[in-house]
This record gives sequence, C-alpha cells and structure tokens, in this order.
Amino acid sequence: MSRWKPDARGRLEKAALELYNRKGFDATTVTEIAARAGLTERTFYRHFADKREVLFPGDNPLADILAGAAATAPVPLPPLEVIAHALAEAAPVLEERGDLARQRQVVIAANPELQERELAKLAALVSTLAQALRERGLETTAAALAAEIGIAVFKVAFERWVNDPDRHTLAHWVRETLATARHLTAPAEPVAATGDVTFTGQRGPA
Repeated sequence: MSRWKPDARGRLEKAALELYNRKGFDATTVTEIAARAGLTERTFYRHFADKREVLFPGDNPLADILAGAAATAPVPLPPLEVIAHALAEAAPVLEERGDLARQRQVVIAANPELQERELAKLAALVSTLAQALRERGLETTAAALAAEIGIAVFKVAFERWVNDPDRHTLAHWVRETLATARHLTAPAEPVAATGDVTFTGQRGPA
C-alpha cells in the first residue's frame, strides 16, 4: 500500500502539534512525527526543514495579507484605521486554523526559545506594515509607531482569542482590542467634585 496520501503537510503539522503538546517540543523527534502522521521522515523533510519550522513555516501568508490589505485600504483612512483594515482582512485566514492555532500557542508559551522566535516573527510583521504605510506616503516615524501599535493590538487580540472559552472570533477580539487602544489615547472626562473630593479623585484638606 502506498504511503503517499493527500495533504501530507497538514497531517504532519497535526501530528507534530499533538506530540508537542503531549510530550513537549524538545522531547519530540521527527521520526515520531512522521510515524504518527503515517508518513516517512523523508516526506517530513520535503515539507519542513526541521521540527521548529512546523510552528514557524517559511510560507506563512500573514505578512503578504497584511501588506496587501494595507496597500489597498481606502486612501482617506488614517494610519490606525489602515491597520484595523489589514488585521480584519487577516483574521479569517487565522480563524480557519483555530484549533491548530490554539495548540501552537500552548507549545510556544511553554518554551522560552520558541517565544523568542515568535517575537522575531512579530517584529518582522511590524516591518512589513511600516513599509506598507510608508508606501502610502506616511512619514517614517509615524509609520513605525502605527505599525508597532497595530501588531501590539494583534498580539493581544490573538492571545484573547486562543484563550477565549466562549470562542468569539478573532475579528471580534481585534475590534475589542483596537477600541481599548483608542480609549488609552482619548482625553479623560473630568469628574465633577463632590464635597471635599477633587477632580483627581484625591481628598482635599481635612
């Protein structure tokens, strides 16, 4: 019977994540991943350079999606709205892989070395978005700041999504997190004084 079956890459990814979560990333071998997927080690290496690449594939489309969405966003949108548009475009792609994304996040959270790699991936996304904003005519410093804020929003929204017991969509958490970010920069509303309480909330002299 032939060992070549459809979607070998997907089967290898699923097998690897299951083993990483059950045994730990360091303790899992490529041999075990291939065996669990019903494939050979040679097939594994056709799709992945090593077991870490299962978690950080070189062909991840996220950067291209964000860059393309930022480039095609309506011209009048301010920078953070361009970022919001780009994140909204990317969300469905990640939602399609919800269960795998949650398993992946557990593995990364348990391994400091993988966390460093994840931060490097996020830094690359910042650069991608900053470049897209500069190409829209935004000044370099403003583009860098907007991109940093955007990816910080994405990171927090993603963590809320994978840990959400109610399984709201990633797009929902992107909107919620963006709203929180906007609130942080909004002017505070003055609080009327009552008795000996001042506008700052501190009590006045006794």
